[in-house]
Amino acid sequence: MLRDDIIEYSLDAHHSEEHGKVLRKKIWVVTGLLTLITAVEVFLGAMIKQGSDFWPFVKWGFVIMTIVKAYYIVMSFMHLGDERKGLRAVILVPYFIFIFYLIFILLWEGTAVSEALITHSVN
Repeated sequence: MLRDDIIEYSLDAHHSEEHGKVLRKKIWVVTGLLTLITAVEVFLGAMIKQGSDFWPFVKWGFVIMTIVKAYYIVMSFMHLGDERKGLRAVILVPYFIFIFYLIFILLWEGTAVSEALITHSVN
């Protein structure tokens, strides 16, 4: 059985070689940036121990670098960057609300657990 979907996609490329070079350069730049960020994360994780004074900064650095990597992956490789702003907002706003909700729950429950431990250790 002949698959017409593969043939259709392969013959449906309507861009010039110059546009293809621009796209390939963009992919290589994003790949290089993601590789660099991952290397920095691995280096920091290997060199700075969890008990050190810098560890809280390293943890927040991991969070920020992970968000940057997720942004580039979604915008470049999942092609969300090529969409209209309205569609991007419809997709990204619920995720941001969910992330802020998770942070709120984390802080709220962390405070409650901390208070419970302090109250329990005093009694």
